[in-house]
Amino acid sequence: MRKIIKLEGLCCANCASKIETEVQKLNGVENASLSFMTQRLTMEVEETKTDELVEAARKIAYKIEPDAEFKVIR
Repeated sequence: MRKIIKLEGLCCANCASKIETEVQKLNGVENASLSFMTQRLTMEVEETKTDELVEAARKIAYKIEPDAEFKVIR
């Protein structure tokens, strides 16, 4: 299942890269890509773990970029 999340307020491409790398390590994430330019995180996740993985991604994002706003688009 694909989830798209808007991360408004990313301060730099390095932070985006760190978030992407950590999200990709989550068990159940098949693929993750975060574009600093569009500030969108796209995740391909196991359907049975969708909510759990979105919450884990939120925690990662806030740990690395606490001022970013995390909004699930779809």
